[in-house]
Amino acid sequence: MSAVSGGIRWFYAFTDEEALARFAEARGEADREWPYLAVLGARLVDAVVPEVDGPAGVAVNVADADGSMLFPPVAGIVPDACAVDVEPEVEAATGVA
Repeated sequence: MSAVSGGIRWFYAFTDEEALARFAEARGEADREWPYLAVLGARLVDAVVPEVDGPAGVAVNVADADGSMLFPPVAGIVPDACAVDVEPEVEAATGVA
């Protein structure tokens, strides 16, 4: 599950089922079933984020006022090829990255 804000696709991630339940409640959708996958955060960043066409980051526990975190698409957070603050390397002779 994700949303686009400010030109960035944000993947929603939750640290536990209770955090997902708070998100569902905040959306007014607590009465429906919410299927989910349990994955390591590193796998989300290293395998899923690069598959997006454009910048992408991870929003963790977005319904929690005191415990939410954003991992933006910048170097050191996502792979450099996906980071918005890294210039792509250009091969001088061919003009191909």
